[in-house]
Amino acid sequence: MAVSGASGSVRALSFDTLVRLGRDLAAPGRTGGPGPSGAGAPPRRLSVPDGMTAPLGYDAVAVPARFGPLLMPRLPRVGCVYADEAHWWWIVPSDSDYALRWPAPAHYATGAALPDASPEPLPALIHRPDGTVPYTPPIPLYLAVCRVTGTTPAWSRTLNA
Repeated sequence: MAVSGASGSVRALSFDTLVRLGRDLAAPGRTGGPGPSGAGAPPRRLSVPDGMTAPLGYDAVAVPARFGPLLMPRLPRVGCVYADEAHWWWIVPSDSDYALRWPAPAHYATGAALPDASPEPLPALIHRPDGTVPYTPPIPLYLAVCRVTGTTPAWSRTLNA
């Protein structure tokens, strides 16, 4: 959508674009920016398998490998899942951490960027869903992670006035 004015045409930004820009600028704990060395080398990322599309963009949620087999049967739909010796990684739509704090020991990786210290090679694809969409629904995944880690979901916690 464009807005015309006296000086010409100006592109209006959607609310979603503004939220993403603000989050990218103000989120020190989000993975995916330049490394601590300041070299700015691109992070290693999980990729969507050939033949699949990610129309909503994609991020990843990692949990320690011991929780992976416990989570699979708790999910109504399992998207792409990657694993290495230490972690299992679920592909979720971009911004699935918006207003949501994933419980420890889960790790949310913006852009499916792997931590700098992650081992070589990249985690292997261990589950590919039918169809062309790679996502695991984030809310059921969040609830399942809370369940297996013994964490109360953030919206269920008691607020103290």
